[in-house]
Amino acid sequence: MIHSVELDGQTIPITLKWNARAKRLILKLDPKGNGVIVTLPEGVSQRQGLRMVEKNRVWIANQLAKQPTPVPFQDGADLMFKGEMYRLNHLPDARGTVWCEEDQKTIFIAGKTDFFERRLSDWLKKQAKETITPQAHTLAARIGKTPRRISVRDTVSRWGSCSAQGNLSFNWRLILAPPHILTYVVAHEVAHLRHMDHSPAFWATVEELGVNAREGRHWLKKNGTFLQRNGR
Repeated sequence: MIHSVELDGQTIPITLKWNARAKRLILKLDPKGNGVIVTLPEGVSQRQGLRMVEKNRVWIANQLAKQPTPVPFQDGADLMFKGEMYRLNHLPDARGTVWCEEDQKTIFIAGKTDFFERRLSDWLKKQAKETITPQAHTLAARIGKTPRRISVRDTVSRWGSCSAQGNLSFNWRLILAPPHILTYVVAHEVAHLRHMDHSPAFWATVEELGVNAREGRHWLKKNGTFLQRNGR
């Protein structure tokens, strides 16, 4: 449910989301820069959610001021890809495809300007899918599990998730992060195939999969917002 609030002359979108697993009201900025998200437990009213926003107007304004500038996909821009910076190079007269030259640290995007951003986004999502899927199957096999389905999406609040049915879902922007950070997230979600919580047994399983959970969490906390702003 979408509402809005006026802050310093700007209209800020407010998204109210009810979650049966939520234990309390949670207020946070949308990582993609689309205002504020309020998560409410079931049974909590819309009025209570909006009241929380009003009580935290100063905090919201301060946090919005700290958000990094959106990073659009455009010719000549720099883009982090697998943890390294690449230059985006548009070739309008070439056939409509995308390819990467690692030695030049350049990603080439061919075709008409109108399709530049969508074509690059589709290519990055494909790279993420092709990288994540085999990793997830390999790591799951190490703990005697098999994912039911693996998908790559444009998620807002999570880098990955694991459903009770064993379906794994990942944010495609993980392909922008260093490979060991992507692998940490994959291992984190695979570990949920064994433990659907964050108990000590769960974290022991994450470590069993050979990743550094502390480093992964720290890197994403520090750089996650930047990743989310790419491709807007």
